[in-house]
Amino acid sequence: MSYTLKVVAVSGSLQRPSRTLVLVDQLLAALGRSLSIDARVISLGEIGPQFAGALYRNQLPPAVEDSIAAIESADLLLVASPVYRASYTGLFKHLFDFVHHEALVDKPVLLAATGGSDRHALVIDHQLRPLFSFFQARTLPIGVYAVEKDFEGYEIASGALRERIALAVERAVPLLRNGASAAVSFRQSAPEALAA
Repeated sequence: MSYTLKVVAVSGSLQRPSRTLVLVDQLLAALGRSLSIDARVISLGEIGPQFAGALYRNQLPPAVEDSIAAIESADLLLVASPVYRASYTGLFKHLFDFVHHEALVDKPVLLAATGGSDRHALVIDHQLRPLFSFFQARTLPIGVYAVEKDFEGYEIASGALRERIALAVERAVPLLRNGASAAVSFRQSAPEALAA
């Protein structure tokens, strides 16, 4: 039985066009070539102004609450941020401040980031992984970091980056397929368990 993974991608870039968003799109395309996915992209450039001043979740407008609910109910999160001051963007963190602290337990998360140079390549392991460890999410083995020279305008020009994207997806797919199989088995057995 086939299963369509609900993938929610969060781009922490505040600009459009955006290299981070290009990276997100390429990762989604690679995932879509290997798995059946239903993808949604949440761009902070679009929703950021709607929640920047909110302190509590009950202050969020419906569109932002809908984005948070999508993050919490995803089968797979793909999160990417440009590097600002050696970390992810402030609004990226602010968005995840509204996510319930138990909503991402065991959820697979594919990490990605873009930066001006190779100096910030460890942002994935030193900033993003700890954030999702707090949520007890399962960060996938390989993150994808890209620098400005990997792009020509807003197109990926680097063969090495394309290989990294392919490798990240290749390493993720078996884990995601196993998770999808478990979800299908659970959904099939749940009605029987409830009837017993």
